[in-house]
Amino acid sequence: MFMEWELLNVVGTIAFAASGAIIAMDEKYDIFGVWLLAFITAFGGGAIRNVLLGNPVSLIWQQNDLFILCFLVALLIFLLPSVVLPHWERWGVIVDAIGLVAFAFQGAQVAIKLDLPLSAAIAAAVLTGVGGGVVRDLLAGRKPLVLQSEVYAIWAILIAVITYYFKLEGGLVVYTLLIVVATLRVISYYRKWNLPARKVR
Repeated sequence: MFMEWELLNVVGTIAFAASGAIIAMDEKYDIFGVWLLAFITAFGGGAIRNVLLGNPVSLIWQQNDLFILCFLVALLIFLLPSVVLPHWERWGVIVDAIGLVAFAFQGAQVAIKLDLPLSAAIAAAVLTGVGGGVVRDLLAGRKPLVLQSEVYAIWAILIAVITYYFKLEGGLVVYTLLIVVATLRVISYYRKWNLPARKVR
């Protein structure tokens, strides 16, 4: 389980750090802004989750290797945008989907290990999966993706419910679940599956 947890951490960190860095560059932020949005996107959701669940927020500082990875990902994107961005335009949705499901599963696991109810597992999965992205979008002056009509947080909720009821911890079943849900996330993006939305004058 430890190795699987570490792998999910790496995948999620790369995906979200890249997302934060690219949005920062799109908004013409300087190198500090690029690093800031990369770190917030990668680690903000976990920090918010820990606050909500009563976990020590200081646990975030025990991820030195992931901090370095996040720093390098953001630096690579900043220094070589012409190399990275064309690939991101092609694969960005897939990478983001992988990050979403990886962090959502982790969030649900944290709540389950604390022996908390399903509602806490759902909240933890959603916050870990999308919390950093919400803060990123607010700092970039954008409407948070999760608050728009596009289906996004629903996939984190689905992972939390399945993980909670089937007591999933690791192994092939977990990877199969994450692949399936990530695929659904990508399909929902390209097919433009949306939640109902109404506008009041």
